[in-house]
Amino acid sequence: MDRYICIHAHFYQPPRENPWLEAVERQESAYPYHDWNERITAECYAPNAASRILDGVGQIQQIVNNYSRISFNFGPTLLSWMKEKAPATYASILESDRESQRRFSGHGSAMAQGYNHMILPLANDRDKYTQVLWGIRDFQSRYGRMPEGMWLAETAVDNRTLEILAQLGIKFTVLAPRQAARVRKLGGRSWKDVSGGRIDPSRAYVAKLPSGNSINLFFYDGPVSQAVAFEHLLDSGAQFAARIKTGFSDRRTWPQLMHIATDGETYGHHHKYGDMALAYALDQIESEAENRLTNYGEFLEKFSPEMEVQIAENTSWSCFHGIERWCSDCGCNSGRPGWNQQWRAPLREALDFLRDRSAELFETHGAELLRDVWSARNDYIDVVLDRTPEALWIFFEKHSRRELRHEETVSALRLLEMQRHAMLMYTSCGWFFDEISGIETVQVMQYAGRAIQLAREVSGEDLEPHFLELLSRAQSNIPELGNGAKIYDMWVRPAFVDLCKVGAHFAISSMFDGRQHEFESFCYEIRKRDYRLLEAGGARLGIGRARVTSGITTECQELTLAAIHMGDQVLHAGVRTSGETEEFVQMAADTLAAFSGHDLPEVLRLLDQYFDGMKYSLRSLFKDEQKRIIDVILTQTLQDADASFHSVYDKHGPLLRFLKEMNQPVPEVLKATAAFVLNSDLRHTLEKDPVDAVRLAMLLELVKNEGVEIEAEGIGYAASLALTRLMLSIQQSPEKVELLERANVFVSVLKMATLPLNYWQSQNIYYAMLQKEFPKMSSRAGITAHRWLKSFTSLGEKLQVAVPASAKTRELLMAS
Repeated sequence: MDRYICIHAHFYQPPRENPWLEAVERQESAYPYHDWNERITAECYAPNAASRILDGVGQIQQIVNNYSRISFNFGPTLLSWMKEKAPATYASILESDRESQRRFSGHGSAMAQGYNHMILPLANDRDKYTQVLWGIRDFQSRYGRMPEGMWLAETAVDNRTLEILAQLGIKFTVLAPRQAARVRKLGGRSWKDVSGGRIDPSRAYVAKLPSGNSINLFFYDGPVSQAVAFEHLLDSGAQFAARIKTGFSDRRTWPQLMHIATDGETYGHHHKYGDMALAYALDQIESEAENRLTNYGEFLEKFSPEMEVQIAENTSWSCFHGIERWCSDCGCNSGRPGWNQQWRAPLREALDFLRDRSAELFETHGAELLRDVWSARNDYIDVVLDRTPEALWIFFEKHSRRELRHEETVSALRLLEMQRHAMLMYTSCGWFFDEISGIETVQVMQYAGRAIQLAREVSGEDLEPHFLELLSRAQSNIPELGNGAKIYDMWVRPAFVDLCKVGAHFAISSMFDGRQHEFESFCYEIRKRDYRLLEAGGARLGIGRARVTSGITTECQELTLAAIHMGDQVLHAGVRTSGETEEFVQMAADTLAAFSGHDLPEVLRLLDQYFDGMKYSLRSLFKDEQKRIIDVILTQTLQDADASFHSVYDKHGPLLRFLKEMNQPVPEVLKATAAFVLNSDLRHTLEKDPVDAVRLAMLLELVKNEGVEIEAEGIGYAASLALTRLMLSIQQSPEKVELLERANVFVSVLKMATLPLNYWQSQNIYYAMLQKEFPKMSSRAGITAHRWLKSFTSLGEKLQVAVPASAKTRELLMAS
């Protein structure tokens, strides 16, 4: 009997974008990466696009793309980030869907997902519909085809959600086994109770819906999926493959589908090297005649459902109480003793108020500008995906009641953005964890804050007081944080951005990078006029006018701005809407004259008077720019500290080594000095191209001899980047033997240290050269070719990439 295997991976991260900047800001907890999206891409998303299959001695035998052989879905908001920040991985994911179509009878393995991971059974009908439609449109814009299947957030389901999936052309979805209630043969009369996870997962089912529509459903194998996620099944690829095959039974008389579903991050992020276990298992399964890899679309085409199913409504895969995890203190949590989740219900109540009132405002104010406000919201995904003037023109040609003035276009876009954020605030992660002050919950509050701001701007109505009244009922488990309203005051309200704050950000930033005309940052554009930047006695003054424009709502404002830096962290900025030109010209002339005369008190008096207080400082900067400018400010301080530490180390280093040799205790101040100096020298050595391998080896030897603790993660990250840069140089100039020899020396030196090195990108480059350059060089004769082959083969051994035996034999023959 035919046996088919399908592994589904649900790849998703909570949206992390600052709602006012439309960008992910620096997250220190993700160090040494910029943010958690970047870190998880390095640990999971990218490795699955180029995963390793090892030979019997631990050498890389093959590098494969896992995505093309499994079923998968990526959250639209994650793909949006990846398209900009990890384009190579993004391209590999899209290509893998095309490859899977060639592999699986024209059926792509990518599934769509509801747009921002909203728990659809808890959503109203309008949001259900828009979430599904936006998920489909986003999918089509990326993969260039209509999705056959859609993944539901947390597999949370009710019949109304299935109706909308079917209505919009989705053929199937995947659910947990306990989400099935009863089954019967198609055309049969008697139902069989399969509640409690007793459904047979080895076949497809059809659900006939109240409207007369139907949709196909797959229920994954629960025990094996659980073992992959939580029972270390990925410790061994062979063990993984063997366990998957236990899902088959000789007692079944129909073509069997053994399929599992887990979070995709299991393969590499939650379980290190999980992508390799997956690659090995897939390779082993493909090599066996009795089993065949497939995806859901192909299996449905081959084997139409013969069984009908009815679902257990309002259920999910991660809450044993149904969907209570996202609206009540059901008991599902991460296990923090003594904490409760009673905050979940009032949080949802507050957001429901905001959703419903903003919908009323949307209908009232939108009706003056748009033909059909809800149809316009559904099509607004086209603008979200493409914010060019051309896309905006097409959108408003279709939906505006008339040709809109610019201020009316701004109002329409504010209303639509209010609706977008009113959906983003329901992202499921806000309720999933234990505490209302967690970053995921603060994130959904920020979306709520942005919706409140937009509602106020477009209607004049302030929804915040009642929202906070409701939110105050959500008690934190941390006494000093109080409740949701206090948390909102602490972490959401300070994040609010308006065009004046953007102007202040640019005024401060431009003092440190010299940009004096026009430039873009995040989702804003600024064009400066009459801008002067002066420096006198270590102080800096920037003053001028600017036009700031939002790339999201197209709103713009003429601003007058000024910033003064008096050294270190002492920096002030003022911004106001541009008033009379004569007043500005006089203020600017007086201020510049006072600054040129080194009269800083007068400069501050004039600016304070004109701007009614210099209200902005370094604290006003957005996080990434804040760190950049603080680094600039700290440069001289750090250089002074570095010189002082080096001076102490150069003078007393021999004493430190003597104490170490005599097994005498080393004073902490000398230990700290040595650690600072050697880590600093290691970092600087690795940041220079070409890396001085001799100096690097000397520093590593000093580290070893002096017992200094390396800042392992940061130094390892810098070393990995340095090797990648060198490998890219080799790839660009493949015939330069000197570069190969330099790489051999560099890797040999790195192996002296116990650093957490990431050879992934370097191995990918080497493997690509093994396919392309190695055959060409193997066909050549002469000393240069022999030298190249010898060096290339040696580098492969160090990078743990297996060179084919026949090629090695040829290299040895040439050597003789």
